[in-house]
Amino acid sequence: MQTDSNSPDHVASTNNEPNPGKFLIPRSQRQRFFIQFTLMTLIGWVVGGVASIALEKIILQSLSPSVAIQPQTWSILVRSLSNVVFAVIFAADQGLILYRYLPGWQWIFATSVGWLIANGVSTAWINYISTIASSLNETLSPEDTLILGFLSAIAYVISGIWLGICQWLVLRRYTAGIWWWNFLPSISFLLISILVWLLFVVQDLIPEANRNFILYWSGQGFTAMILGVIPAIGLCRLKKNSHPPT
Repeated sequence: MQTDSNSPDHVASTNNEPNPGKFLIPRSQRQRFFIQFTLMTLIGWVVGGVASIALEKIILQSLSPSVAIQPQTWSILVRSLSNVVFAVIFAADQGLILYRYLPGWQWIFATSVGWLIANGVSTAWINYISTIASSLNETLSPEDTLILGFLSAIAYVISGIWLGICQWLVLRRYTAGIWWWNFLPSISFLLISILVWLLFVVQDLIPEANRNFILYWSGQGFTAMILGVIPAIGLCRLKKNSHPPT
């Protein structure tokens, strides 16, 4: 027997399911959104990096020698402040594009907090691994160096989950079926790690006079590109929640 498509049970069932035809980023706007989001991520990476480095140098150079706080403590405090400045600028540039589709301030807050947590966790683990390496009173073999480098890369990749969780807490209110977003930043970090390894492999092919300059800016540019492209693709795949928050 054919079910009545207008029956109350069918209507209630339809209303409780996410609308598969409505994406967070409409199809007609995806190309423009992809380009704008990637470009603003690049700008945020560069501007945030320059601003944080400049702020750190200005504060450290302006400190009076008579300050009672130890120089190492000042360095940690200033470094933390510069990281906050970078995270906010980086997230704000992305929020300038995303505000059309969800509250921009929520994305800025979530991305800033997530980035700071991820950066802090990965730095702590990498420093711990480096401490283990330096505690060995013998020259590390190539195999040991490879293992420690691999562990550092794994720590960096796994730390991306913190960024994914913070962003997921915002996106889940406006989109449906996005459990996979928790792991999306880790995919970005994995690609960045692979890129850094490839640059290390081919560094001997670069003229020594310009090697450091080319390696640094290539790494920075490709890193910013990956951090823009991967989330942009993910955002274009998200579907709207059938019951958005009021």
